[in-house]
Amino acid sequence: MALGVIIIGDEILSGRRSDKHLAKVIELLDARGLSLAWAEYVGDDPARITATLARTFASDDIVFSTGGIGATPDDHTRQCAAAALGVPLALHPEAEALIRERIREMHTGPEPVDYESAENLHRLNMGTFPAGASIIPNGYNKIPGFSVRDHHFVPGFPVMAWPMIEWVLDTRYAHLHHSVPHAEKSLLVFELPESTLTPLMERIEHDFPGVRVFSLPSVGDTERGGIYARRHIDLGVKGEPEAVATAFVRLREGVHLLGGEIVELPEEPAAPSERERRSGGRSGF
Repeated sequence: MALGVIIIGDEILSGRRSDKHLAKVIELLDARGLSLAWAEYVGDDPARITATLARTFASDDIVFSTGGIGATPDDHTRQCAAAALGVPLALHPEAEALIRERIREMHTGPEPVDYESAENLHRLNMGTFPAGASIIPNGYNKIPGFSVRDHHFVPGFPVMAWPMIEWVLDTRYAHLHHSVPHAEKSLLVFELPESTLTPLMERIEHDFPGVRVFSLPSVGDTERGGIYARRHIDLGVKGEPEAVATAFVRLREGVHLLGGEIVELPEEPAAPSERERRSGGRSGF
């Protein structure tokens, strides 16, 4: 069961808006000892959104989808989710009650609220979800998102989306938090090309199943300065803490034998296991 995110909206692909969701989702997951396996950007194209969701619904992945759940002509996510599942859209009773409550709060005139007005009936469309969906509470303006299976749909606005994603993680998936201990350790390598390091990296992954090697070359980061201003490779290992510790020793020795200059970086703290942890915008309103 991997974790993925789908970020929907033409405004992201055109550059009119800069995506902030990806970095935040990674941060929210990391705080819970989880990690993102994949991310996709999709424009406001119903056929493409439907095809993407059909594919991800067929997987066992936990998926967060941001954007496109409003009721304007360029919002297609609710309809596409229903099409991908082959189910109809239906007005969710809890969503209807919340939207009506929001309508009452927004009403300022002396006359009674006309829930049957064209504007208010249109607002109720934001509560039509694929049949069988459950709601995701929205503390910002009460207009909920929705969950179907392990797919969770939230608005594109960060001020709404991020608390809603946190709610899902802490309500639906608390049992996954920090369930797998994880460590990461790396060093900076100077004066060696990746092609020279590749055989060493392959041997490490072969000899230590479950440990992943990463290599991040840089032509030099003048903004950070210091040692980072030189051309270097950020080379490291990540995975189960005990295996990482042993693999890192092997990695460091291998780089030394190849003649590379080494600067070690601080070790990322290992996330505790569950046992250890227990013991110790576009908006209608």
